[in-house]
Amino acid sequence: MRCTYRFLPYVLSLVLIFITAFTFYMYGSADRTNPVTASDDTQESNGEESDLRNTITNEINTDAGNVDNSIINEVNVSNGEINNSVENTINSKNGDIGNHIENHMSGDDATVDNQVENNITNGSNNTITNHITNNVEVNVDVHVKNYLVNNVEGKGDDGENDTEENGNGDEAGREEENGDGNGNGEASNGETPDTVWGVDSASLTTEDMLSCVRENFGDPKVWARYLGDKDGVSYGLTHEEVEFLHENDIDIMVIWNHFTDATGYEKGQSEATAAIEMAREFDIPEGVAIFANVEPIYPIDADFLLGWYDVMEESEYESGVYGIFHPDRELYTAYETAAEENTSLLENNYVWTSSPNIGITTEENAPEYDPEAPEGSLIAGWQYGIDAQTCNIDTNHFDSNVFDALWD
Repeated sequence: MRCTYRFLPYVLSLVLIFITAFTFYMYGSADRTNPVTASDDTQESNGEESDLRNTITNEINTDAGNVDNSIINEVNVSNGEINNSVENTINSKNGDIGNHIENHMSGDDATVDNQVENNITNGSNNTITNHITNNVEVNVDVHVKNYLVNNVEGKGDDGENDTEENGNGDEAGREEENGDGNGNGEASNGETPDTVWGVDSASLTTEDMLSCVRENFGDPKVWARYLGDKDGVSYGLTHEEVEFLHENDIDIMVIWNHFTDATGYEKGQSEATAAIEMAREFDIPEGVAIFANVEPIYPIDADFLLGWYDVMEESEYESGVYGIFHPDRELYTAYETAAEENTSLLENNYVWTSSPNIGITTEENAPEYDPEAPEGSLIAGWQYGIDAQTCNIDTNHFDSNVFDALWD
């Protein structure tokens, strides 16, 4: 027995040494280049106001770097705001970045801001996939911005940027450092394109105002302005503005917004009569279209549209209507009904639609021309972005259909 216990400390020591060696071996053999899943974040908000902010920053230095970010936001409120900020930095031979962002919003007054920056250095086999979906079921005051930047230093990069748009509000113009813009101006052969880029504003057009637009957004070919002042809403066009805009080769679209109730045939007639009288007093040339401004909160029916159109058609001016011509809106339905009663409405009345609302962009990054309006409408333009924080403007595509009905 003494002999057995005598060797016990040596046996225990050997066992301890073996366990320690095995532990170091397993740790040293561990794979330190496993892919990294950075984030899987789902948030849901219900209430009167909401502000969701997701900030993700990943920095990886391995032989094989893999980042996969997934963000899903559900916001069912008024005054909803979503801000997603993602920055990925990989320093590896094999870089793989995937960003999946879904924003679902309903209510009034929606703001969505997606900012994604991907940086891969020293890579030889790189893959970047950006997938952004904005499902914004909002028609009033929608601001959506997607800003994507991919910086890749290496060979064999495979980049894919995918932004999907669904719902009523849709998504904003995408800005990418390595992307191509959609310019809208004169065609390369000198011919006038089907659309030109322009703006509308409730503010007076001054030299500073025009400089602000040109420096921050682009060079407008058309500027839509209001006929007569409306207290607390808009400044009316002045003769000095007209001269200034024409000196800068900018045509003028004329808007009438002196009503808040767009129902009844006689109401449509009276508004058209008042608009014509003011246009004559202001010396607006014949053949210029005057657009009745139907805001989304105004009650609207087919009788108003018919009354407006009938009086305008009998005058020296052309008839036009502005508003959200989305199939779910009363204006869309009222317009279809009016066109059924008077088919010449489709042929002769100009439609300036603010649907879908993509969001404010520069001229260079303007979306492809894709307005919504009742089938067969005479489309004058598409106000695709509203309420720029800089310069107090909205951004538009203006259709060649309306060129002859502008004040040039």
